[in-house]
Amino acid sequence: MKLRDIFAFRDPPESESSKPFLEHLEDLRWMIVKMALVMVVAMAGSFAFRQKLVLVMQRPLYQVGAQAGTLRALGITDSITISFHLAFYAGIVISFPLLLYFLAQFVLPALTAVEKRFMFPAIAVSFGLFLIGVACCYFWLLPKTILFFFHDTESLGWIPTWTVEEYYAFVTRFILGFGLAFELPVVVLALVRFGLVTYAFMARTRPYAIVLIFVLATIITPTPDVLTLVALSLPMCLLYESCIWIAFFMQRKAERAASLPNE
Repeated sequence: MKLRDIFAFRDPPESESSKPFLEHLEDLRWMIVKMALVMVVAMAGSFAFRQKLVLVMQRPLYQVGAQAGTLRALGITDSITISFHLAFYAGIVISFPLLLYFLAQFVLPALTAVEKRFMFPAIAVSFGLFLIGVACCYFWLLPKTILFFFHDTESLGWIPTWTVEEYYAFVTRFILGFGLAFELPVVVLALVRFGLVTYAFMARTRPYAIVLIFVLATIITPTPDVLTLVALSLPMCLLYESCIWIAFFMQRKAERAASLPNE
């Protein structure tokens, strides 16, 4: 099999109308195999650099203080199991563009030649937004959250002694959740592109969307710090607002294209 066959899109729906159900399952199986292979390679590379990965993940903890930077390993196999968990999450981040592409291969087989040309820029934008979300959480929100819980634990007269398993479970899910939250524009614009959401609907439901964003931010950031809440909510509100205007221009462009044959 040639390398270009791996990155080729499936046949358009015209030919799929006569495809047996088992062939659709074969396409799905092949997509899962490609995604799994990419994840395995990315995980293996991440596991090989697990010492450096551990230092990077514990950097926000060291910023709180020397006492907070000391983690306890309670399990005999913690060094291996947690290293695999870190490699898994790091593999998701590293292979994210390819995972998106393979998913698009299966879900969007009927793209035109022009749309396929824009596939790689779209994936690059999606990956860029994901990295921006991860960076914002890692450098800004995560240290403040850890600092809050550290001082809150001390205020109750307890010694903040956290285990390795608990710390990495909290940090990895927190960072990935924030990165995926920044994928909102990509999801919204995809819904607009397929006609499932319109500019008028998004503009009309703007107040409800803002309230929902603040509610989700309150759930994600379990701190009473208003600055932290705004730090998460404001970018999401700005991203949603940008989606509204992009949807407006996309709709206008589609209307102009539809009216050309009548002129």
